[in-house]
Amino acid sequence: MRAVVMHAPGDVRVEDVDRPTIVEPTDAIIRLTATCVCGSDLWPYRGSDEVTTPQPMGHEYCGVVEEVGADVRNVAVGDFVVGSFFASDNTCEICLAGYQTGCVHRQPGAPSGAQAEYARIALADGTLVATPGQPDADLVPSLLAASDVLGTGWFGAVAAEVGPGKTVAVVGDGAVGLCAVLAARQLGAERIIISSRHADRQALAREFGATDVLAERGEEFVAAVKELTGGLGAHSAVEAVGTHESMHQAIGATRAGGHVGFVGVLHDVAITGDDIFMTHVHLHGGPAPVRRFLPDLIQLIWDRKIDPGKVFDLELPLDDAAEAYRAMDERRATKVLLRP
Repeated sequence: MRAVVMHAPGDVRVEDVDRPTIVEPTDAIIRLTATCVCGSDLWPYRGSDEVTTPQPMGHEYCGVVEEVGADVRNVAVGDFVVGSFFASDNTCEICLAGYQTGCVHRQPGAPSGAQAEYARIALADGTLVATPGQPDADLVPSLLAASDVLGTGWFGAVAAEVGPGKTVAVVGDGAVGLCAVLAARQLGAERIIISSRHADRQALAREFGATDVLAERGEEFVAAVKELTGGLGAHSAVEAVGTHESMHQAIGATRAGGHVGFVGVLHDVAITGDDIFMTHVHLHGGPAPVRRFLPDLIQLIWDRKIDPGKVFDLELPLDDAAEAYRAMDERRATKVLLRP
């Protein structure tokens, strides 16, 4: 089969590799209908994460079940399924508390890589969620988004205690930040402020529910948010980038007693006691437990109440994966959907 392999920073290739097979009786094999490039894939692509050996890429996926292991009960051959970037049993105490990415049996959701024609999904019963039927073609991008960026943005909003009547500040205008805006609107936020300097992303943010778009960053963004909120700051902030600067921007924009949900993959972020002690700001986040939200998100998409698939502004065949990475790295695309 064809699959994306990263050999070194900037070196992405589509190669012929062995099709995955059932390894554990809890596995499933799915034929990918769509996959994509994630913003977190750009960390190794840019050299921020080390690449020492060729590695299969991709952790976002939706598709049709082709084969199941002997112990799989919750999904069947022919089901259209969506899963998370981490596999979980969905039965341990941590999973039942809603933190499936902390599952005691946690492992990569698609260990063979999901930027491919087929993928092996571990712990299929706990990881995969079947859709109510075979989806219309136009729903596939949104169902794919649910696999990561929608669920991650949603968790960012939930972790930030977003709710009716609240003001939310979103730091980051990538796919996760845009989905956090969508989530905040669905959760009833009264005012949603996003930091963005890209006209196309600003337009989508407004379509998803942003009430205010600020081009400022850093301390200038913090000052602008406080000016919009009577000097107090936002009740909630979602950090969707993962840098030291974005984290402090989110904390600074949050009022005393407020909540920051951080879901960007952290790189070189440092928070000292002096940074946080006098703020009374709550911090909650980490790798999003997408599996917690998947059933509800799939239903919202199925009922056409939300359309997160709009974050995909470029679609390419799988064999053009190298161009997909370049387009996102050069900010010519927000998020690229790949068709195997």
